[in-house]
Amino acid sequence: MEQFDVAVIGGGPGGYIAAIRCAQLGKRTALIESRDLGGTCLNRGCIPTKALLHTAELYDEVKNHGRELGLTGELGFDYGVLAGRKDSVVTKLRRGIEGLVRGRKITLVKGSAAFTSPGTLAVTDCAEAGGAKSGGERRVAEYRAADIIIATGSEPASVPVPGAELPAVLNSDGVLSLTAIPDSAVIIGGGVIGIEFATLFNSLGKKITIIEMLPGILNGMDQSVCAGMTKILAKRGVEIHTGAKLLEIKPSETGAACIYEEGGARREASGALVIMAAGRRPVSRNLNLAAAGVAETRGFITVDERMATNVPGIWAAGDVTGKIQLAHAASAQALAAAANIAGQNARMSYDIIPACVYTNPEIASVGMTETQVKEAGLPCKTGNFPAAGNGRSLIMNSTGGFVKLISHGETGEILGAHIMASRATDMIGEIALAMKAEATVEELAAVIHPHPTVNEMIMEAAHDVEGLCCHKG
Repeated sequence: MEQFDVAVIGGGPGGYIAAIRCAQLGKRTALIESRDLGGTCLNRGCIPTKALLHTAELYDEVKNHGRELGLTGELGFDYGVLAGRKDSVVTKLRRGIEGLVRGRKITLVKGSAAFTSPGTLAVTDCAEAGGAKSGGERRVAEYRAADIIIATGSEPASVPVPGAELPAVLNSDGVLSLTAIPDSAVIIGGGVIGIEFATLFNSLGKKITIIEMLPGILNGMDQSVCAGMTKILAKRGVEIHTGAKLLEIKPSETGAACIYEEGGARREASGALVIMAAGRRPVSRNLNLAAAGVAETRGFITVDERMATNVPGIWAAGDVTGKIQLAHAASAQALAAAANIAGQNARMSYDIIPACVYTNPEIASVGMTETQVKEAGLPCKTGNFPAAGNGRSLIMNSTGGFVKLISHGETGEILGAHIMASRATDMIGEIALAMKAEATVEELAAVIHPHPTVNEMIMEAAHDVEGLCCHKG
């Protein structure tokens, strides 16, 4: 049985970051991963989706605004080439991670881990054990570690309805494996994943229907963002049904038909594909957590602010904790766990974690929504600036968004920010930094922003909090 200081289960943005940091802090570290390094985010999520969305946005821009920009000629796309480029981006980034792991002399163990006791793991089909025999017999190797970090992530969840197993029904993994694009799709779920897929296919000219059980799309985001994106998608021809309950999926001539209930009436929506985008569930059921005594709720591992579980020496980070299912949150949790293993005192705070949606225009937010501020009984002031008043946004033909800032009505502390604009995902970091530094909205307004840029809208919205925006009537 090989001994390590730290064993990390899972090679995603929580796991590989935890392993690298532990190695940097002088710990002999093993990283256990059954699939490719990079996890869901790199291989089956964030990166491939955004690679496809980038091309779709360019296509949509030239197709709809090419003539006014002075671009002429026929325009088409080859989805197979799009998919190939997506794969090449993923491969390049994955190889980079593999190089970083090797460079830190981390022992990479290929296989699936399960606890046999609080400090020991059995890894099936690991490379060190020689892999599976040709006859299909699996081999198991055992590892012991003083500290173990669980970072196994999450996987697509499904809606338990008749027909969910039909060939025309795909989850996000299946959609990202396509080499040809369907003419139409019904998307089950109007959250971040569903809305990004809707943007992708709609930008490439395909018919999209969204069925969302909740009263609106992008649940949890500021109401101004939800309303704004609903309006934009509807204008572009996306059919959105909210407050709608999926009842059944049936085969149809075109692919599949979704039977749902909306407003007390039974309705039907058909598409070549049905995309399940109804959330994610933790990957923990095969870890044998009971053998280690690790507490969990519905598969999500219970952790404190130090990322410690109820068992000394066992930690968790990322989606499997059920805190915030974002890659950058997973990495932050991993760094906190590694620091605490090394005897430091790191604690996670979830108040200032940006969230991004790669629609067109992009959406980004940080901190509290206006509804949350009011529910908390805090005095608040808001400032807004429309993208239509921003020169760079006008140049880029992206005038359908805004910047909204929420501040404490007495202290000026920035409580939240919500952006819908081109480059919103790049802009939100400025406000996250200001919030982390406990800057006031007045101080944010005093920052001289370059012109012409999209992020001037942040300054303009900050001025608007006090009704002093010069470019707003």
